[in-house]
Amino acid sequence: MAVGLSGFAFGVTSAGSGLTLLQTCALSLLVFTGASQFALVGALAAGGNPFTAAAGAFFLGVRNAFYGLRLSQLLALPRAVRPFAAQWVIDETAAVALAQATRRSARIGFTVTGLTLYVLWNLTTLLGAAGAEAIGDTDAWGLDAAGPAVFLALLAPMLRTTTERAVAGLAVVLGIGLLPVLPAGVPVLVAALAAPAVLWAEGRRGERTTDGKPADDAFGDDR
Repeated sequence: MAVGLSGFAFGVTSAGSGLTLLQTCALSLLVFTGASQFALVGALAAGGNPFTAAAGAFFLGVRNAFYGLRLSQLLALPRAVRPFAAQWVIDETAAVALAQATRRSARIGFTVTGLTLYVLWNLTTLLGAAGAEAIGDTDAWGLDAAGPAVFLALLAPMLRTTTERAVAGLAVVLGIGLLPVLPAGVPVLVAALAAPAVLWAEGRRGERTTDGKPADDAFGDDR
């Protein structure tokens, strides 16, 4: 239900941003990673440079490459199949596959999740884009917030440690704080600097507080 609603919201938002039905459907067919798609059309709707918008979408999608590194070992698919399976490497398929106890069940979970979500996402994108005219003013419905809301719902339970919460908090401050002064799409790129900045600060704090103790002690149990 969440994926279907998000796909519909993306179709409506993309059409409302000025993309054609064909362009909207092509994004879902070829990109197939919701947060990146919402970031791209959102930046374009705000008047951002297409290259900047694409860069922001790209960096949001980089996480899928890390999923792929882990899944390639877990699934151990034949080489001929891997390029096609790579299209289905997203948050949901990675979560389902990694939760399985055996390689066979991981492959089944990955395939079933990938196939059903790919079909559903593209179908609801088509319905949303085709029905955008009937809905009217998409801003009045607030559907452009559906994608970020789903992404935050997936992210929030993963912020377990102090360091992770600090990275997320700093990224929010950078992203929102720079919106009025930087072109559309650029703040999300700058927000990506939150991770190395927090890790650098943690390292410096660890150097100052160890005082002869093991380095791990400086970070506490929640590192």
